[in-house]
Amino acid sequence: MIAIQNTLVSEELLDKKFVCDLAACKGACCVQGESGAPLEAEETGILAEIWDSVKPFIPADGVAAIESQGTHIIDSDGDKVTPLVKDKHCAYTYFEKDGTASCGIEKAFLAGKTEFRKPVSCHLYPVRLQDGNPFTKVEMHTWKICSPACACGEKLDVPVFRFLEKPLVRRFGQAWYNELTVFSGERMRQSSGNAGKTRVSKGSKKGDR
Repeated sequence: MIAIQNTLVSEELLDKKFVCDLAACKGACCVQGESGAPLEAEETGILAEIWDSVKPFIPADGVAAIESQGTHIIDSDGDKVTPLVKDKHCAYTYFEKDGTASCGIEKAFLAGKTEFRKPVSCHLYPVRLQDGNPFTKVEMHTWKICSPACACGEKLDVPVFRFLEKPLVRRFGQAWYNELTVFSGERMRQSSGNAGKTRVSKGSKKGDR
């Protein structure tokens, strides 16, 4: 783990590669799972405030679920989350014509109807936050539905923290992200230096023979 300000960051954010491949996964993270999207404390109030602006971008079954259950609920673990439609997909999900799941809240944001883009947990995925005292853990959530994204990230050589730059800055601030970037660069230089020393060492032994 990497200590940055009041967080502990998993090195998987630097080591693993990730780029969302919606053509392959069809937005499965909005659909699969036992509970809705985790919400931060202030987000529950925001969802209630912006509901009238977001409602036109939500399908009828989602509207019914939200107006029945509320703009957020408490799940079986006691966490604040978005409601589900018949214990299936997130109630804020919008399905495109090709079946791809997208976020109705984000559609309202892109249409200029709200300044709130989407819950930060959705924006950060596949990173999950685990609040603690005094540190918040910033970790990868590994799930088979994201295998295409991992393969795409490997192909394009994009580390998780680079792909998630905007949501990480949104949640932790630019200074925090800059520290993570500096750490990543120093780590890569050290790794390259050690590899170089190993090559020199092997070369000297070969020359001695």
